[in-house]
Amino acid sequence: MRTTGLPEPPPLGAHALPAGTYEGSTVFVTGGGTGLGRAIAVEFARLGAAVFVASRKAEHLAAGEEAIRALGARVASAPCDIRDPEQVAAAFDACERELALPDVLVNNAAANFPVPAEDMSPNAWRTVVDITLNGTFFCAREFARRHLRAGTPGSIVNVGASYAWTGGPGFAHSAAAKAGVKNMVETLAVEWAPYGIQVNGLVPGLFPHDDMTEDIKGNLARTSDKDVCQPALRVGRLRELGWAATFLASPYARFVSGHTLVVDGANWQRRTLTNPPVVTVREQMGRGPFEG
Repeated sequence: MRTTGLPEPPPLGAHALPAGTYEGSTVFVTGGGTGLGRAIAVEFARLGAAVFVASRKAEHLAAGEEAIRALGARVASAPCDIRDPEQVAAAFDACERELALPDVLVNNAAANFPVPAEDMSPNAWRTVVDITLNGTFFCAREFARRHLRAGTPGSIVNVGASYAWTGGPGFAHSAAAKAGVKNMVETLAVEWAPYGIQVNGLVPGLFPHDDMTEDIKGNLARTSDKDVCQPALRVGRLRELGWAATFLASPYARFVSGHTLVVDGANWQRRTLTNPPVVTVREQMGRGPFEG
């Protein structure tokens, strides 16, 4: 039987929604200057949205603005460390001042790096949880409070991770934080639905891009053929993630709330019929025995 995997998506620039779906709307994207965040922001811009990019690094803000402006869309940005509620409020103030109250919030910013749990410092744990979980909540809260005061509807998309369900050996800090983010989707969707605010999650699979962290690049470099390691027999294309995000926040998904959509070609659900030998996380990372 011939295996061909999942078909390729339509070409870059194609629309998953009607042209102009987001005309007159403003979308606020944290971590929107690079990688997956920028890919999501670009698809909103293609559909007519004005985009506000928030990031801690000036060079990321510039890259995000350049990508959005190249599409002829309105764009603005501000530096923001989402761990600080005051900086979050200031970024939303800037968005309202330069564009408008955002109709959509994409909580994409997060922190992550591989480390065996026994080697993880308290500061490493706090930093990842503070950015990934606390920062996501601070942004969601700020967005909701402004819409509650204005009496207007809105949509939040929290970018998650599949190890929120499965656990993430080597990433205990990030996995725990992303599990919290997933739970937040389900909790806030119920709390804020009466006010017209929908909350959903979006979980990406493997979407190679230039801004990947060094550990992910290293993992890919050690994989002889990354496509055959996916049930789809290919990795994701960035536009596919953008299309999923724009659908979740669109008028066509108003009755979808409290849901987390996984876009990974079924990779996280893969199981083998026989178990390979167990290799400890330390060995997989090339670390020697724990010495305390």
